[in-house]
Formats: sequence, C-alpha cells, structure tokens
Amino acid sequence: MIAVRGSATAVLDLLPGVGLADTTGALSSAARNAEILVLRHEVALLRRQIERPRMSWADRAVLSALARKLPTTLRRHRLVTPGTLPAWHRRLVRWKWRQPPAGPSRPPLPDELAALMQRLATDNPTWGYARVQGELRRLGHRVAAATIRRVLRRFGLPPALRRASRQSWRTFLHAQARTLLACDFLHVDTVFIKRLYVFFVMEITTRRVHVLGVTAHPTGEWVAQLARNLLVDLGDGAGGFRFLIRDRDSKFTAAFDAVFAGNGTTVIPTPPQSPRSNAFAERWIRTVRAECTDRLLIIGERHLRAVLAEYTEHYNTGRAHRSLELRAPDDEPNVIRLPAAAIRCRRVLGGLLNEYHGAPIQSPRSPRETPSSAA
Repeated sequence: MIAVRGSATAVLDLLPGVGLADTTGALSSAARNAEILVLRHEVALLRRQIERPRMSWADRAVLSALARKLPTTLRRHRLVTPGTLPAWHRRLVRWKWRQPPAGPSRPPLPDELAALMQRLATDNPTWGYARVQGELRRLGHRVAAATIRRVLRRFGLPPALRRASRQSWRTFLHAQARTLLACDFLHVDTVFIKRLYVFFVMEITTRRVHVLGVTAHPTGEWVAQLARNLLVDLGDGAGGFRFLIRDRDSKFTAAFDAVFAGNGTTVIPTPPQSPRSNAFAERWIRTVRAECTDRLLIIGERHLRAVLAEYTEHYNTGRAHRSLELRAPDDEPNVIRLPAAAIRCRRVLGGLLNEYHGAPIQSPRSPRETPSSAA
C-alpha cells in the first residue's frame, strides 16, 4: 500500500489561485490534478480493505498496456510490480505452446475395481500383489500386478509382509471371536450407599452373558471358585474356548488363571489403562446400567441377584442385538419366523422392559358346537 503523496502544500501548489472551471465550463488543470489526488486517496483506502484483488486477463492486459506510459517511480506503486508483467507473459507463452491432449489410450481403472483391490488386501493381510492379481483373475478382472501395487499405495496399504505384521487388536478379536470369552466386574450402589460387585462372563461370538456372582467383598478365592462353576455349567462347550480376556484387576489371581489353563484356555490380560481392549464386556456394562440398574433402586444382594437374573434372561433370549443382525443370542440364526397372527407382550422387571412374542389366534367355538363336531 502507499500513502497519498500530496500534502496540503502540494495541493495548494496544484491550485494556483484560479477557478476550478474556466469560462467554457471545462475542468481546469488544477481541477484535474485535484481529481487525480482524490482518486489516488480513494485507491489507497480500498487497498487497505482488499488484500489481493482478483483480476481477469482483460484487466491484466489494460494494466500492462497503460503501465508502459507511466514513469518508473509511479510504476513501482501500482497493483502489480514490474516483475509481475513478465510473469503474466511467460504464463501466456506456456499456455500457447503446451502440448495438446493425447489421444485415446488405455481406459482409466474403474473406482469399483480399485475398491475391490482395497477390500481384498484389507481382508487378507497376508496376500501379496500376485495373490490379489490371481483372485481378481478368478473374478473376471485382468489387472497387472504393478497396477495393483500402485492402487494399494494410493490407499495407504503397504506390502503383504508389513500388513500382516501390524495386525490390530480389533482384527484379532474378530478372527478369534468364536473361541473368545470376556469377563469383568460391574459395581452397583444400593439405596444404603453400599457398593456391590457383580462378576460376569460373556461369550463373544454369541454375546451370551453369564452372571456368576454378586458380593460386597470380592476376593481372589471367590473369583476362582466362580470360574470353576462356569466351566461346570458350560460342560462340553467349555473346550471350544481358547482365550479369555480380562483386565489387570488384583482380584484376578494366579489361581483364577490356573482354572482356565487346566481347561486349555489362555488368559490374555489387557494392556494397562486400555478399556477398549475389553470392549465387549465394557459395552454390556453400559447396556445393563442404561436399561436396568440405573432405573431401579437396589436394596441389597438378594434383590440385585433377582434383578440381574431376570435381566440376563431377557438379554439372552428376548433382546435384539445389532451385532447379531437384530437377533437375540439364543435365537436360531437359520430360522425365519412368519408374521404372527397375534402379538403377546411379556413384562420384564415389572414393566421396566417388554418382550413381544407372536402367537396364533384360535378361533372361538360356537355355542352350539360340540367337541365331537369340532374335531
């Protein structure tokens, strides 16, 4: 930006005591000079508000043509500097002599095919470029391995060795879901401000929950005994679980781990201060609090056991789960129920929760109808 060069003295020098208009009505030279000073001042005010004006090529052509008529000292204080004018010219030359667009060549890779490459590499971390190429060939797509490498790099996917070595905790949980158990503690405060602890175990693949015990003073021996009770309740199904996820609570002693080790189940402690590593159990704690314990006043251990027993039955048999395609853990996944003729409501926890079941409508008998005729 520049300041107005003319001061009060300069303005008086430009107005040598003559009128602003002569006898013919035209502007005098002093009036024109005053107008130029006013315009310069207005331009200076506008430059304070606009950081960088946007000019079209027509504006650039006009400024380039008129800038040649200005003295050197005035040319330095324009919207553009002398170095800008050659830059505009060089840009025009590049546009004139740039190469025309090439003719038809190899068609671009469809976005659906690139997304399929990303899916194959993400779902199968051990697959290399040739393995992905072979799978695409079986699906009817002929793509070079170099193209697959370029596409995967664009999506930020490294080669197979690096992808296989950086397996996340979530990937491990999904891969081992059928053989995983998760356990944790839930605490509930009674109306007498007494804290009770609930120990539960969840089967990850089915989301089935087992509430094993409630006490006000949990100990390592108590937790180990509940683990033995769980293996007895599971029976032959206990041999199908290979891993048990638990946190680093001091109540999980070596005796607790030994109970599952004898069953062939490996106990995996979560990293310190990482509740997401045991996300399934933490999610059930959030659910049971939101749907049950936070909406009731718990009196004591006996009351809490009864409440959790009824809620656990509802959770396992009558509650839809988003992770199970809106089925309950005990529902048969291969059975598609027909629309029910009548709907029956079953109240859970005194109407705190409701379950709805379909039942066929039985046609009422006529007063004149006898059992034999009905048959």
